[in-house]
Amino acid sequence: MSPSIQITRYPYEEPYHLNLRLAATNGRVCGNLEYYCNASDLTSLSQKLAAFSGHQGDEIVYQLGSEKTEDRFAFFLSLKFRALTKRGKCVVVIRLNNNQAVPEREVTEFCIEAEVPAINRLGNLLAEFGRLEHRVLKWTLQDGELGNEDSEPT
Repeated sequence: MSPSIQITRYPYEEPYHLNLRLAATNGRVCGNLEYYCNASDLTSLSQKLAAFSGHQGDEIVYQLGSEKTEDRFAFFLSLKFRALTKRGKCVVVIRLNNNQAVPEREVTEFCIEAEVPAINRLGNLLAEFGRLEHRVLKWTLQDGELGNEDSEPT
């Protein structure tokens, strides 16, 4: 299994609020999380990723929810896109937490190594996905696609 991210959209309170399921893997570890966000989140994140330059020290952070029990969030989602080297080597740090009590608790954290063009491609895919004309976004280090067919989570 190669590194990938899949986002599936389920009809909800569109076009303002979205119900999404993110499924991701680095080829060794995988995780998925159902979450809710504002539709404008996709636009904002897509613009940042499409313009990501990959200069050493650059970082884009997208977080929803909280892991603090007292904050009473149903989930925590964290995506961090960070430049590691001057030559364009980057990392996507993914942390997913369903904030459930044991035995339903699910927490996953892992990294996907990527190059700047792959992160920019993810940004462009998110921009198109944000138009709400497709149900599924699939991204890999080499390519990506938008569609309307559900498949098994990556």
